Amino acid sequence: MRMARVAVLASVVVVCGAAFVFRGDIQRKLGFAPANAAENAQPKGRPARPAAGPVPVVVITVAPKSMPVIVEAVGTVQAISSIALKSRIDSQIMKVNVEEGALVKEGDLLFELDARTLKAQLGMIEAQIRKDQAQIGQAKRDSARADDLLTRGAGTVVTRDTNVTSQKALEAQYEADVANRDSILAQISYTEIRAPVSGRIGSIPNKAGTTLRVSDNAVTGVLATINQVDPIFVQFAIPQFVLPDLRTAMAKGEVKVNAVMDNGTRQGGAMAFIENNVDPNTGTVGAKARIANANEGLWPGQFVKAEVILGVEAQALSVPAAAVQLGSQGPYVFVVKDGNTAEVRPITIKRTQAGESVVGSGLTAGDSVVIDGQLRLVNGAPVTTKQAPVDAPKSTPPPRG
Repeated sequence: MRMARVAVLASVVVVCGAAFVFRGDIQRKLGFAPANAAENAQPKGRPARPAAGPVPVVVITVAPKSMPVIVEAVGTVQAISSIALKSRIDSQIMKVNVEEGALVKEGDLLFELDARTLKAQLGMIEAQIRKDQAQIGQAKRDSARADDLLTRGAGTVVTRDTNVTSQKALEAQYEADVANRDSILAQISYTEIRAPVSGRIGSIPNKAGTTLRVSDNAVTGVLATINQVDPIFVQFAIPQFVLPDLRTAMAKGEVKVNAVMDNGTRQGGAMAFIENNVDPNTGTVGAKARIANANEGLWPGQFVKAEVILGVEAQALSVPAAAVQLGSQGPYVFVVKDGNTAEVRPITIKRTQAGESVVGSGLTAGDSVVIDGQLRLVNGAPVTTKQAPVDAPKSTPPPRG
């Protein structure tokens, strides 16, 4: 009986051991388990042991070159002028002379309002002015006769003073009527609504026949809105640490700004305005650039990328952004030493623009930097190199965090 129990126990041990060996073999084949105990000791991430045989890589030779100093920001296109057209008098729209969405020039007649009542009032006041002029002429003649009679001793001082007073009263009435006429002429001018600036007109909700009231302007009285689109503003915010460099560049002259659209098209302009305070919540400063927009490639409300060009760094060292790797100690690249060995080289990055990273420290002119194949490399790995062609397209940089 005891011998039977020992046999059963031995069978269980053999089966369990076989199962363990089988499970480990399956895990290794599927990539879930290390092949040996040495692999368990490797740190997570890139393997510490070199691959078998030299790793083929593509390299470039670092050389100094001119690189623009560019600050990038997300911008919003903004019309320089956005003017809501409203009626200044109670009237009725008689004619609409513009189509919705049309491009208009400053001074174009857009809306005609009913001016018949005002023109009738104008006729009345002009007739009153002519009457005033006739009465003033008669008063002047009466005053002259009274003066003559007084000189001859046939008149009285009272009569002379009365005539002078009447003349001055008529002249004051004339001036009041002229002012009244000017007021009516101004109101008649309000019946012709013209474009105050050149730009693109928006929707026109009120058509011919609509009655307009000044009291309704806040709600329904907007006839249309004109946006000045050429030139146009691009509004954006820059980090506060860039502000001193930007102000220094603006003090030297015009600072170029590019508006980059989704399709990569660029439209150039210049800095126009910097806000007079830093936003304490975001640590940024608002700014605007004036961009030429004759082709209307930029549209109010559109999001674009703003590139502020602060200057040019004449002897900059740069590498393709795809060559830069990120580790626990910061960015680094692989440099090929002695023609066949990869070396990890920590670097600092000044800025990344147009697919290139400008290096602040860690590299010198003449270093061979790996730009393709570095994912298989470790420090000290043997490599075989191939020089990248000069016109080779740059690798797409990794997305920024």
